[in-house]
Amino acid sequence: MPYVYGYDPRICEIDGRYYIMWCTGTENWDNTIGMAYTDDFETIYRMDNGFLPYNRNAVLFPRKINDKYVMFTRPCDPGFGIPGKGSIYASESPDLVYWGKHRLVMNPAPGWQNSKIGSGPIPIETDEGWLLIYHGVRDTCNGCCYFVGCAILDRDNPTKVLYRTKNYIFSPRELYERVGDVDNVVFPVSALCDADTGRIAIYYGGADTVVGIAFTTVDELIKFTKENSF
Repeated sequence: MPYVYGYDPRICEIDGRYYIMWCTGTENWDNTIGMAYTDDFETIYRMDNGFLPYNRNAVLFPRKINDKYVMFTRPCDPGFGIPGKGSIYASESPDLVYWGKHRLVMNPAPGWQNSKIGSGPIPIETDEGWLLIYHGVRDTCNGCCYFVGCAILDRDNPTKVLYRTKNYIFSPRELYERVGDVDNVVFPVSALCDADTGRIAIYYGGADTVVGIAFTTVDELIKFTKENSF
């Protein structure tokens, strides 16, 4: 039985069923997108891998858009330092099995996201569009540093970026974010949004060692993103 690894999971609910995406692989199969679903969190059904290696940071949208499922991923390969790598792409599927119509959504940008970017929690649907919380990585003389930013995407065409933060919304500051298994990391993977108040709880990895939680609101993030956009 080959050794199987998995990390960076996200969970998305669609019509009462919960879909789990994560980065998976074995010693004979490099990292790609693992998928599974459950109706009760007691039995989990493993699905076929949706993409070839190399791919990470899978985020499924919580409803069909134009009668298709939509997923964001971040293709990468061992030649990661080659320009053009580390970008967010969108893919469509009629059935969550066969994926195609791959489209570029966002590239890395100067500053805190100059090396690579990747989707964070499941996108949040708002009146302004899809609110996407994502991480960006900056190369420094002391290694990589992870930051968190936001983008607002068109509701009917999420490959269209309406606004994107040129400034990050938070960064490693606390000791548990700066020192750990991987230093200088805040890595968002989940967000719970209160539909009545708009309050958002963002769950993130700190230094790949602890789980942190940060609070904000939909209105605050939308306002900041629009006022600090490229």
